[in-house]
Amino acid sequence: EMSKRDVIAEFGEPVAELVEGVTKLAQAAFETRQHAQAENLRKMLLAMSRDIRVIIVKLADRLHNMRTLGHLRPEKRRRIAHETLEIYAPIAQRLGMNLMRCELEDLGFHVLYPIRYRVLGDAVRKARGNRKEIVSQITASILNRMEQEGLSADIQGREKNLYSIYKKMVSKQLSFSEVMDVYAFRIIVDDVDACYRMLGVVHNLYKPVQGKFKDYIAIPKANGYQSLHTVLFGPYGVPIEVQIRSRDMDQLAEAGVAAHWLYKTGEVAGNTLAHRKARQWLHGILEMQKSSGDSMEFLENLRIDLFPDEIYVSTPKGEILTLPRGSSAVDFAYAVHSDVGNSCVAARVGRHLVPLSSPLENGQSVEIITSPTSHPNPAWLNFVVTPKARTNIRNYLKHLQGEEAIQLGLRLLNKHLTAFSTALENIPTKRITALLKEYELENFDELLSDLGLGNISALLVAQKLLQEETPDKEPQALLIAGTEGMVVNFARCCHPIPGDPIHGFVSAGRGIIIHQRSCKNTTHLREQNEKSLDVAWV
Repeated sequence: EMSKRDVIAEFGEPVAELVEGVTKLAQAAFETRQHAQAENLRKMLLAMSRDIRVIIVKLADRLHNMRTLGHLRPEKRRRIAHETLEIYAPIAQRLGMNLMRCELEDLGFHVLYPIRYRVLGDAVRKARGNRKEIVSQITASILNRMEQEGLSADIQGREKNLYSIYKKMVSKQLSFSEVMDVYAFRIIVDDVDACYRMLGVVHNLYKPVQGKFKDYIAIPKANGYQSLHTVLFGPYGVPIEVQIRSRDMDQLAEAGVAAHWLYKTGEVAGNTLAHRKARQWLHGILEMQKSSGDSMEFLENLRIDLFPDEIYVSTPKGEILTLPRGSSAVDFAYAVHSDVGNSCVAARVGRHLVPLSSPLENGQSVEIITSPTSHPNPAWLNFVVTPKARTNIRNYLKHLQGEEAIQLGLRLLNKHLTAFSTALENIPTKRITALLKEYELENFDELLSDLGLGNISALLVAQKLLQEETPDKEPQALLIAGTEGMVVNFARCCHPIPGDPIHGFVSAGRGIIIHQRSCKNTTHLREQNEKSLDVAWV
């Protein structure tokens, strides 16, 4: 083994950074394999933000592993294949590395579903032979019309990889024949101008299907992918999918961020569209990891981010934002800026006011209305889909819950100190310091928060601070206004309302749960030694 210092001495700082970025952390340092995976991904993506080559090396390493899985135990093979399909193949796609993505997907598919892989592969090979005549006819027609217009191009029949066919069959409930009924072609031309001229050629040759044209040259995909997509009515009514792109676009579509090193393109390394899009994505990932509570929350947000079916919406100033399909006006607000999301109160779509929960559609113009006094609503978590929105809302609620827990903890402690005929200001500072040390807490607010969340008994803390065992009198009931926030919850089993006789139970991590005194669950809770608490309405 070599230390980082040894690697720097032997190969230099840049290589040492690459090696550190792709080196796994020891699993022994984590509670579970999932925590180890999450932290390794976090580490890798942080290194990737400094040098994009980190992920290229990591993906190449994963591809080699997938090609040589045969000697491993079946359980380990399946685990690695599952991780590949869930994380690494989508990362390759997000970075525009289509060739690598296809091979990773098919290798993972082969390991996880060997019988389906074999059956589907046989069916594709058989269908390929049956389609030759129509493919040749369509190709000849396009070539002939293209020559008449003075254009030159390469025309390729295009096939989805096996895993993409399988996913389409499963997600859209299609039969194999329905997926394979579509004839797909890719036309490679010299430049952007020729792309649009070629589009005119195919639209004159075959009638386009309305609503199926997409211009990814004018509005590239999130990974920098550029092409013109159109669907046509072909001979005998067969649908034809056509992609038209320049040679540079084709290189970027196949290799993404790796295109510069593979094809020695004229652009400066790191200045291609794919690199610029990758940096935008990585910036979002860095923001996400900074605000994620822990590595598991980061992994959950990363998974959501890696599987977008995208829509394109614009701000009133014409800036185009890419969002996952199903995004709401709140997702849009957070995509504009975290402060806009945190203070949004309404939205206009096409000059019409719409609810913040309304799903957005492709091509809409969205205006967000904000208020300085507005704050995130917990109900937003029921409909937002972007990791940035979810993370910002959760962070606000955690902060809010923390403040509310401190306030409730102070009330609970004062309630019990009053029963001992004293007050908090009478407690010597050294006793509080000793108690914080005993509970291994940094400060008094942490202690109050734990009291409010029910993690520590307020009566026990009062006894320790006063070094007494029994209070002078019965503690008064804690007064409940119904507006205490997230640390005082009303039981869903009996739905207490002001005026009902009530009783409280301290639940670790949740605060106080208020029940009606007549609720049948209160007996059950007492049997479980839940911390009982006298409460009353204000």
